[in-house]
Amino acid sequence: MAEYLIYFNRQWVGDHTEEWFRGRGPLAMAVIDEMKAAGVYVFAGGLEEDGPVHSADPTSGTPVITDGPYVETKEFLGGFTVVNVVDDEAAKMWAGKVAEACGWPQEVRRFTSQPAAQR
Repeated sequence: MAEYLIYFNRQWVGDHTEEWFRGRGPLAMAVIDEMKAAGVYVFAGGLEEDGPVHSADPTSGTPVITDGPYVETKEFLGGFTVVNVVDDEAAKMWAGKVAEACGWPQEVRRFTSQPAAQR
C-alpha cells in the first residue's frame, strides 16, 4: 500500500454559482464515504481561501516566517485528499471520482516511501 495525494489548485475550480457549489458538496461527501467504506481514506479537506497564510523561508540560514504566500505565487492549493491504496491505478481511479464529484480537475501524486520507524 502507498499513500497518494489528490489535490487541486483553487484556480482550477472556475466561476460557478453558490447553488452549483452547494450541489457539489453531497457528491463529494459520497466519494469520501465510499473511500471510508473501501478502507482507503486517510484525510481530506478544503483550505480556507481567506484564512491566514504564512510562508516559511530557510534560505537565509535562519527560518523567516512571513504573512501570506510569495508574491510570485499565481496558484494556491484549494484542497486535498490523502488515500492509502495498492497502486497508481487505484489512486487514479479515486482521483477521477473526486474530480467528477467536485466538478474540476484533480492531480494525483504518490508520497515518497517512509522508513518504518517514521510511521
